[in-house]
Amino acid sequence: MNIKIKLTVLNFLQFAVWGAYLTSMGNYLGSIGLGSNIGIFYAIQGVVSIFMPAIMGIIADRWIPAQKLLGICHLVAAGFLVSAGYYGMQTGENVEFSKLFLLYSLSVMFYMPTIALSNSVAYNVLVNNNYDTIKAFPPIRTFGTIGFIFAMLLVDFCGFQGSYVQFYISGIFGLLLFLYSFTLPNCPTNSSSEKKSLSDAFGLKAFSLFKNKKMAVFFIFSMLLGVSLQITNGYANPFISSFEKIPEYADTWGAQHANALISLSQVSETLCILLIPFFLKKFGIKKVMLMAMFAWVLRFGFFALGNPGSGVMLFVLSMIVYGAAFDFFNVSGSLFVDKETTKDIRSSAQGVFMMMTNGLGATVGMLGAGAVVNHFVFSKTDITEQIAGWETSWAIFSAYSFIVMILFAIVFKYKHNPNEIKEIGH
Repeated sequence: MNIKIKLTVLNFLQFAVWGAYLTSMGNYLGSIGLGSNIGIFYAIQGVVSIFMPAIMGIIADRWIPAQKLLGICHLVAAGFLVSAGYYGMQTGENVEFSKLFLLYSLSVMFYMPTIALSNSVAYNVLVNNNYDTIKAFPPIRTFGTIGFIFAMLLVDFCGFQGSYVQFYISGIFGLLLFLYSFTLPNCPTNSSSEKKSLSDAFGLKAFSLFKNKKMAVFFIFSMLLGVSLQITNGYANPFISSFEKIPEYADTWGAQHANALISLSQVSETLCILLIPFFLKKFGIKKVMLMAMFAWVLRFGFFALGNPGSGVMLFVLSMIVYGAAFDFFNVSGSLFVDKETTKDIRSSAQGVFMMMTNGLGATVGMLGAGAVVNHFVFSKTDITEQIAGWETSWAIFSAYSFIVMILFAIVFKYKHNPNEIKEIGH
């Protein structure tokens, strides 16, 4: 099989695993009386991302080939998530928070590192086959988003948005990827026999990137922007679905099919990935990151102003700008880190980037967002007051993104050299 096709299938399965539950889990939690715990469930993804991607990156750099470690992680993650689904099936609406949360946490502990690992595998394989990652990777990564959309729509149109079955579907995709990982090209570990320091042996050299002021500032702002990453994943579906309780919106397509509406975000993401090579070469990492930050301002702002009826176009616009918000930050940032690091710490460096964004940033973001939404929304019993609370919450998130954008524009210093883009990945 062609190398690019192999990596395309890898990305499709990688994100189908996540797409099966990421945008609809909040709906399921709300249906079993755990709505006030949505923030905690999504925050745990961030907590484990603080240390697990870095640890797995070190293991991939030093001891276990990245493609094999990727498969092992997916097998373990799928096992725990299927167990969570089985527990949900057995207990119905009498689910205990502690037991479901434990099984879910153990699953994401092994899933979250696979995002950085799959990037590392792709970059490694492309470079070893003389491809330029900045040109070759974005079209491949596009199929990750297509996999995410496929899983979202499967869960939606099969009627599982509010059901434990979404965990089963994710687990099946994870088991398929476990089997598929053994067909991928080998990603050699760093088996050099020369004497190394203790920090080198454990891959901690990647953290030396913080000594570089430019990289330190980049990682800090990656963390601050990472605060926004999971908010709409956790709360967009419960927010849009809540309009079903209002008679004037109850029969609208958007209120009944929140996942399908949200999937427009992933369609936008698919298209925006393809723009990354042009935008990075034309504008450089700083301007591309600023575009991502402004897109987050609009993403949340349109949610604050829209509804599934007469204001549905504002929801659609929110979905459209998501592509730039996510890709121009996550994918461009990953490529930037790849460019700024040497081959011996590539997996470790991707783990550090993941730790700052989906780890520290997303943890703070979801705990903060949880506090905001619980205060303005879930503390209310009247649906009209809840909708007003949602509008206030989205406005707060939009204002935060605007402040981060202004600070980044002032603090991050980077001189763009268009010719440098040609060298990325080599």
